Amino acid sequence: MAIEMRQQMKLTQQLVMTPQLQQAIKLLQLSRLELQDVVRQELEENPVLEESMELEDTKEPEQLELQEKEEAAPGETGEFKEVEAGEETLREMDWDAYLEGYNYSAGEQYYDDDDDRPSYENILTKKGSLSDHLMWQLNMARFSDLERGVGAEIIGNIDEDGYFRASIEEIAQSLQVEEERVEAVLQRIQEFDPMGVGARDLRECLLIQVDQLGMGGGVVESLIRDHLKDLEARRYKQIGRALGVEIQDILVATRIIAGLDPKPGSVFAHDDVQYISADIFVYKLGDDYVVVLNDEGLPNLRINPFYAADSKPARQGDAKAEEYISEKMRSALWLIKSIHQRQRTVYRVAKSIVKFQRDFLDKGIEYLRPLVLRDVAEDIGMHESTISRVTTNKYMQTPQGLFELKYFFNSGISTNEGDFIASESVKNKIKDIVDGEDPKRPHSDQRIAELLAVQNINIARRTVTKYREMLRIGSSSERKRLF
Repeated sequence: MAIEMRQQMKLTQQLVMTPQLQQAIKLLQLSRLELQDVVRQELEENPVLEESMELEDTKEPEQLELQEKEEAAPGETGEFKEVEAGEETLREMDWDAYLEGYNYSAGEQYYDDDDDRPSYENILTKKGSLSDHLMWQLNMARFSDLERGVGAEIIGNIDEDGYFRASIEEIAQSLQVEEERVEAVLQRIQEFDPMGVGARDLRECLLIQVDQLGMGGGVVESLIRDHLKDLEARRYKQIGRALGVEIQDILVATRIIAGLDPKPGSVFAHDDVQYISADIFVYKLGDDYVVVLNDEGLPNLRINPFYAADSKPARQGDAKAEEYISEKMRSALWLIKSIHQRQRTVYRVAKSIVKFQRDFLDKGIEYLRPLVLRDVAEDIGMHESTISRVTTNKYMQTPQGLFELKYFFNSGISTNEGDFIASESVKNKIKDIVDGEDPKRPHSDQRIAELLAVQNINIARRTVTKYREMLRIGSSSERKRLF
């Protein structure tokens, strides 16, 4: 068979992802706060785009000056007369109250509006780190220069949980010192605050805390040193036989160990609070629910009149400048159109979710309806991928609380009555069953499945196990409490 090259014409259709289409898809899946950043960046880079101030009551300087003259009292000449304070005025002045309320701080700032005041998080004092706290104690303690250098190297290898993550050999080799001296410095650092810092594992961390609390040499130390695995598995009888003590003493010692801190450095952790801002608000007015989009912080965009089409002669000149303005004009128009389209799509999706989940909004999580993307897509006449993008990183404030839009989409489980119940509702029922059980005799997964069957919910034991693990609830042996 001979191989030859030929030209052949073929008519096909394909989707071309233009930059404008990619931008529209990107805007659709952004949250409100992310959309604000995109708009602010575009305002800075695009001279054609500007923020409209039509909603604000703005006046020209000449109008303000004329208004001030009209509001002046009749007969006022505009000259200011000096006010003299006599002795009676001085006596009537409450100077004690004035001085008590006066602030002598030179850096004090006053704000006419609470919106101008800086947020509370921006004026908080910076929290010290664990490393800074340990270095301060190292400098305050009596160490030689060599020992202080070894201590600084050790502190540099202590992680945020307070554990020493290097080895004595590594520190000794890097500093060219004896291992015995490094070990001695480490033991002194382990006496620093917080208790248990500088330990190499959990057992050593707990033993350090027990020693500093003055409980060394007892049942508590024996449990930590030799029976930590048995204690984790709650084999109290086996531990009691090995130590020759009563079960009650084991339980008391277990409660003391449970009060120790397995992560002593966590008190210095810098966990930034992540605030969630609702993109959609749902209010109940009478018997109906009203959906309102949160447009706070989103500027009202418009085309700068200077670059508008009716002022084109004003911008004639260099061909490159004309091409640049035309490109920025198309970009601005497409951005405005994409934002409006995004808002309409989000609103339609939110309205559809409210329609499907009305029982949930009225009665709570037990009435959450099974819902998939296809249901909403068919309801509003859009593709499932569009619904998926809309429900990404967006939250809805409802009478039942704040929820992510994806929360309302979950699979359904059949009941004995032929209906379907949402998987989130089943998880909530499992949580209620676990919360109401006897801690000394917790329910097994099979028993939980039987209790759900009484409520006309038939699920297998392995499904109960899967939902329980998703809720981060331990097994029956882990939940068992003897005290």
